[in-house]
Amino acid sequence: MQEAADAVRKIYAELEERSVERDCLLRSECCQFRLTGKIPHLTTGEALVAAHAFKATGRKSLPQRENGACPLIHPQTSRCLIYASRPFGCRTHFCAAAGGPRARRDVADLIRRLEAVGESLGASEARPITPAIRGFL
Repeated sequence: MQEAADAVRKIYAELEERSVERDCLLRSECCQFRLTGKIPHLTTGEALVAAHAFKATGRKSLPQRENGACPLIHPQTSRCLIYASRPFGCRTHFCAAAGGPRARRDVADLIRRLEAVGESLGASEARPITPAIRGFL
């Protein structure tokens, strides 16, 4: 599993090297799933990385958010608890205020690699963020 987690982190690093103009000022509106109507789906490898990062915060279980917010958002600060390990979808998010989504053609190769890591772990389908991460907690 460590090899899969390392592969995911490498993909995230490669994404960061692909410069694109963004203006995310930690608005966190994109983390309000009920508001946006969009929920990130994670490959199994991404869920593994996110769960490890979440556990490293000292927390043991994802909270239920009655307001529809991401379970990885700190309720008082609205900051991501695992920002450095946030999923691919959060890194390429759709937030218009931050510059909109990255074009799929620009990141399709990375998506395919994330899917391959998931397949190596025995799962080919991406899952919604909460159940995906809970599977590794």
